[in-house]
Amino acid sequence: MEIGDIPLYMQELGTQARAAASQIASAPCEQKNRALLATVGQLTQRREELLKCNREDMENARRNRLDDHLIDRLQLTGERLDAMINGIAQVASLPDPVGTVEKMSTVAGGFQVGKMRVPLGVIGIIYESRPNVTAEAASLCLKAGNAVILRGGKEAIGSNRVIASCFRQGLDSCGLAADTTTLVQTTDRAAVGEMITMSESIDVIVPRGGRALIERISQNARVPVIKHLDGICHVYIDQSADHDKAQGIAFNAKTQRYGTCNTMETLLVHKEVAAALLPGLARLYKQEGVQLRGCNKTCALLADQEVTAATEQDWHTEYLAPVLAVRIVDSFEQAVDHINSCGSHHTDAIVTENYTLSRRFLREVDSSSVMVNASTRLADGYEYGLGAEIGISTDKIHARGPVGLEGLTSQKYVVLGDGHIRT
Repeated sequence: MEIGDIPLYMQELGTQARAAASQIASAPCEQKNRALLATVGQLTQRREELLKCNREDMENARRNRLDDHLIDRLQLTGERLDAMINGIAQVASLPDPVGTVEKMSTVAGGFQVGKMRVPLGVIGIIYESRPNVTAEAASLCLKAGNAVILRGGKEAIGSNRVIASCFRQGLDSCGLAADTTTLVQTTDRAAVGEMITMSESIDVIVPRGGRALIERISQNARVPVIKHLDGICHVYIDQSADHDKAQGIAFNAKTQRYGTCNTMETLLVHKEVAAALLPGLARLYKQEGVQLRGCNKTCALLADQEVTAATEQDWHTEYLAPVLAVRIVDSFEQAVDHINSCGSHHTDAIVTENYTLSRRFLREVDSSSVMVNASTRLADGYEYGLGAEIGISTDKIHARGPVGLEGLTSQKYVVLGDGHIRT
């Protein structure tokens, strides 16, 4: 769809979304849930239409030689579509954070003070490839009482239009403003440039995509941004690790899916267990076609395997591909130092049976998700019981880790008095 005047078009979308935000902010939970379930019904009815549009998006992406990991994210299989639909229904079943009051207490002056959760307002989502983001973002924003403006990538425009249309129909059928969910209909990049400067219409921007996209938005936005730049995730196998757990976790963290931000990119192994664990793991990775890039000690230990010598850059790279950096470390402290200095503060895990070290790892690793004896692939809104996520934040202000319903709200102070005045 070609839009002649991009600034005017985006201004109109912002005005409409702001008006819708005023309505959805005060909508009863039951009405919001009905709109979500009505959307589920629409998606179910239009299932074949959506899958057909997605196949067309996939064909266009292949013709345009889109990266393999982006094509993987673009594809909507029947299983992925079922998961998307179930995710919307799950959001409808979650408690509504809006209006909840926390930490209400009586202060010295005799009146009560607490904090109430309130919607953020209008949220802008800028993302690449994944059409399921359209559903996740729209459902979470709706349930948290926010309007959302969605700007997906051109490669998924057909799929995104069907999904957004289903949300708008679901909202309208329940007496809520269809503009609560708005999809930017143009794929012109100028729309992104306008969107990130619309401080009067949009309260926060959430970018989801490659580093170049997120850096551009973070540097140029005049609207607050919730972001993460990279997913350089680690698994550290400690000398006290259970070997079966270590093998299962290290294999799953890398091979369960390659093109995701919570996939392990660097494996750290304590020198005392490297000889017992790495040869078997290397064979498993080889069977999956994973290329290993190792430190000098790793290359020496796996001399009979096809291991490429790692460069300094490998420790700082998010591959999003069947490539894994492997380093043998001398100590727990060296592993933690490597993670904090080379990682992206996204998700990092330790495999250990040592209680003291596990608790030290939780305290000392500075990441948005820190795990003990678990795969990094679990760092996900669905897996955390959030229903879905609008993104994973590695920022430390407002929201950190998978951003679910609570992360899409703010708080305001509420005061309950009975004629109290200040003297």
